[in-house]
Amino acid sequence: MLLAFILVMQVAPAGVPRESPPVLQFPTSGLDDPTAYEGYTARVFRDSRGNAVEIYIEGKTGRVVHLWADALNESIGFTVRNGGGQGGQETNAAVGFDEGPAMVGTTGGRGGRRSLRYALTVPGGRSIQLGQWLLGSMRVERDFGYAGRVRDPIDAPTFVVPEMADFAKRMGTPYTTRLTPSIRLTSTARDWMLQVSQPSLDAKNHLWLTLRGDARTTRATLAKGVLTIRGLGTRAATFSVEIATDGGALQPLSRKQIFTPAFQRFADSTKSPRIEREVRGFELLSSRQKLMAGLPTYATYFGRDMLMTAVLMEPVWSDTMPEFVMGAALAKLAESGEVSHEEALGGQAIRENAAEFLRTGDSTLLRDLQKTRENYWMVDDDFQLPVVAGHYFADASVSNARKRAFVRRWGDALRRNIGYVMHRAAPYAHDPVAINLVSFKRDADGYCHPGSWRDSRVGYAGGCFAFDVNVVWVPQAFKAIVAIDSALRALGEPGIEHAELVPAGVTAWQRAARHFMVALAPAEVAARVGAKIGSLPPDEASFWSGILNRNGVLSDTLRFPAVSLDSAGNPIPVMSTDPGMWLLLEHQDSAREAELLRPFLLPYPFGLFIDGVGLAVANDAYAAPAVWQMFEHDLYHSPRVVWGREVNVLLAALATRNRPSAIDSVRNAVARSGLQYAELWSYKFDNGTLRPVRYGSSSDVQLWTLTDLAVQYLLNSRKTAQ
Repeated sequence: MLLAFILVMQVAPAGVPRESPPVLQFPTSGLDDPTAYEGYTARVFRDSRGNAVEIYIEGKTGRVVHLWADALNESIGFTVRNGGGQGGQETNAAVGFDEGPAMVGTTGGRGGRRSLRYALTVPGGRSIQLGQWLLGSMRVERDFGYAGRVRDPIDAPTFVVPEMADFAKRMGTPYTTRLTPSIRLTSTARDWMLQVSQPSLDAKNHLWLTLRGDARTTRATLAKGVLTIRGLGTRAATFSVEIATDGGALQPLSRKQIFTPAFQRFADSTKSPRIEREVRGFELLSSRQKLMAGLPTYATYFGRDMLMTAVLMEPVWSDTMPEFVMGAALAKLAESGEVSHEEALGGQAIRENAAEFLRTGDSTLLRDLQKTRENYWMVDDDFQLPVVAGHYFADASVSNARKRAFVRRWGDALRRNIGYVMHRAAPYAHDPVAINLVSFKRDADGYCHPGSWRDSRVGYAGGCFAFDVNVVWVPQAFKAIVAIDSALRALGEPGIEHAELVPAGVTAWQRAARHFMVALAPAEVAARVGAKIGSLPPDEASFWSGILNRNGVLSDTLRFPAVSLDSAGNPIPVMSTDPGMWLLLEHQDSAREAELLRPFLLPYPFGLFIDGVGLAVANDAYAAPAVWQMFEHDLYHSPRVVWGREVNVLLAALATRNRPSAIDSVRNAVARSGLQYAELWSYKFDNGTLRPVRYGSSSDVQLWTLTDLAVQYLLNSRKTAQ
């Protein structure tokens, strides 16, 4: 297997196609529970330049999507349905991957056209319809899914985002002709071929999709943009799918560049399919340009994802990796010193630049519609960057020469970020009242925009001041600034401006947790949990009532930090997994440690622990019914979801403490879900039985979920040392 993977990383001579076996596939026998995937299947390949290409089939909707995780974050998608359901109703088709490798190649040299070809199967004796063609940015495919457009008729008009439609209407020809793909079918006695192609709106790049079938086993017709394929005979037939792009490629990193020799020896010695899969996943996301957040949905730069991963991966990755991470973030820094949350590339950059042109009339935007745009809405990543930098400069294994070289290249940008951090944190340092904490930014409607990792609309229950930002990241950033200032001076470089004010800030910010603490007497706990259970559907209410009956009521006060404060500085009593990061990064006395760990191990709906599923990312039972309704309408960071990153954070924290029973409880619960490798997962009730299920928009390969590698290494080291 390893030899095959190494062959995948090789670059084939231009014009010479070669086999490319799947690097990863989901679900994988022995690692995943296929039932929990509910018809979803995916394969990940490497193209001729080593860039990741993920192809997934969403069985419940018939959507087939090809993500090209390259310099443009491109995608090609279409929908497959049965050609004639009962009463003329369209139904989803049971198409699947054919066995065997893909073929990859390049034409026109290194900057030419890259292609990948594989095969899909057609059920014997049945006809299927293919439509809803969408070629362009993966961000547009993402919006297509979020808008539920896959439920449209198979011959629905091409999904075009409003910004591009309005821009093309304003500019006229040829932009209007580039909004939709060209579709052409040719047939001979031997075979048939459908060609779908589309240029980017600025015509600088192109995507191609070619479907080809054997006329002896299938017949194809095209009408109103819908391709109908009918299998001839009773046996399943295949047709080939070839995708191609002339977009730019990234420069991938290998495991030898990413991980320490000690970790590589550990990974090789385990011979664990789980660890090998995660190592491969990390390689797929890693390039000299950036660490991508995840496949398939977030195959681009996300500042928070990189920086949080950098903190967790310190025990196992090369000391050059923080330089890649910090360099990527500092290269995108705003003039103010803010860290970019997300970049917009290729088609998404065109979309955002077109919208800006329509809004402002700034004709200079037309010179380069693909100019990368940055999103600075998030807050937590601004404070995470100094933490990573502080750890880097404190690392004695990194030579002073390398640190000086880093400062020469990035020192000015790093100082700008630190200046911004000190400015944002200064009001609370001077007057430590709740409303002076670091708040989220406001949307146009006045709503506090969730500016940390729970970045769905309701992730912080409508709060303005997040626990994780104010109790974890701001204090850690202040401590890191002290370390950075000391290191710079030791290197003979100028220190941080106004660094003499930082120690007082450290003292003030270390007490920020007091604003978030919630304490509930046993009777109040019982009343609030009972009310929440009473609001649930009968099968769910019965299940959770059974959990409570088996565990009994709490006998003492329940204490936990609120996920956030409202705009007036009052706690919103939603329990969350966020204290796990505090436990990891900050030493706690035994009493505080026990208090913070208790909610993780209390069974839901008292706490966060759900046997056979994992740790609920939040518990809103103690909040008002209005908060329950918020989470019911947006499940992404709700009590119905477990996030792999939060499991890893807690296990990493526990690995530094003597808590073997807690570690075993959490690991066993997560393992029993059958989804422990996913970015996030959920659960549902079938006839009163709780069943783990894949969350619809979950990434298959997610950067911060792969920090499980560091957890495995830490737990093994702890076991070896005993």
